[in-house]
Amino acid sequence: MLNFDLYTPTRILFGRGSETKVGSLLAGRAKKVLLHYGGGSIKRSGLYDRIKASLSEAGIDFTELGGVQPNPRLSLVREGIALCRREGVDWILAVGGGSVIDSAKSIAAGFYYNGDHWKLHLEGGTIDAALPVSVVLTIPAAGSEMSDNSVITNEETKQKHGFAHPLLRAVFSIINPELFFSLPKEQLAYGTVDIMSHIMERYFTPTANTDVTDGMCESLLKTILKNAPLILEDMENYDAWSELAFCGALAHNGLLGMGRAQDWASHKMEHELSAHYDVAHGAGLAVLTPFWMRYVYKENLPIFAQFAANVMGVGGGIRDMDSLAREGIARLDAFFTRMGLPKTLRDLGIGGDRLEEMAKKCTHRVSGPEQPVGGLKKMHWQDVLAVYSAAQ
Repeated sequence: MLNFDLYTPTRILFGRGSETKVGSLLAGRAKKVLLHYGGGSIKRSGLYDRIKASLSEAGIDFTELGGVQPNPRLSLVREGIALCRREGVDWILAVGGGSVIDSAKSIAAGFYYNGDHWKLHLEGGTIDAALPVSVVLTIPAAGSEMSDNSVITNEETKQKHGFAHPLLRAVFSIINPELFFSLPKEQLAYGTVDIMSHIMERYFTPTANTDVTDGMCESLLKTILKNAPLILEDMENYDAWSELAFCGALAHNGLLGMGRAQDWASHKMEHELSAHYDVAHGAGLAVLTPFWMRYVYKENLPIFAQFAANVMGVGGGIRDMDSLAREGIARLDAFFTRMGLPKTLRDLGIGGDRLEEMAKKCTHRVSGPEQPVGGLKKMHWQDVLAVYSAAQ
């Protein structure tokens, strides 16, 4: 097990009706709030009115900025930074899923930043201050309600990059599973993959002696495999949504990656798909993950065999480790199919004409010295291209 530093300060308020507490939670802490959200779904559901009423009852002034899209756009973030500065906002309330939360965090990071804060996403760096952010979650998927990370798309340059800092962790996040009942089934499927991917990016590691986090990862993955199909059958299954939502928060708050090297190749490869083609992040991950697994599993057969046995339930009838690992991957692939997810890039409307360009951008081959991706296997642009090509 490697050395680690765990910091997870976000307060979680979980359960029925918890969104009505948002005003009392902000009272005495915020003078003017930016209410940040996506499209019209929170208005159609009545959530928008409940949030506004809670803020008003607490005497909290607010302005608002809607319009966040999946794969949140840098242009709206810049608009939000200017709005917050102009209106004297001192707190951001994100009401939505990962895209809204990531947009809110990027606005929070850019508020005090001197210069173009896109450089933080593009080149890295640090910040000394950020606006505090809180969350009312409407889609369990990205885990941004507990993470320190924000991923933004520059729609002009077709680049999608993340920026992480402890100051970007939400002060509190409200999770009411009832708010998920009206989600389309495809959103459930995409969110399920995203949560699983956050776990697997940490699980598939070359680090030995990680029994504690191995067990946590495996338990969460099995919980998802059990409960996501139950929700697919009944989109108002409160108990199953509760399990999935709690998994989503724990998957990306940092705990599962403590003491172990992490991978993240699948995420970085997918970011190119959603940056260039604006596909849903979970849909891209569903396609790429099994192909990535087949490409790299021999780099660490024991962890893939462990995954097959402990997560996917492959029994003792398969005796050699290679066959065990391949059967585990096949069963994960079958689960994705059961959830109605795409299987190939062509299913996403992606042809072969930009695969090499995306592979080189993924590893920064086009903008400077190559930076291979992945912790389990170092993936150069040719490796990334091989995965993209196999996924065609």
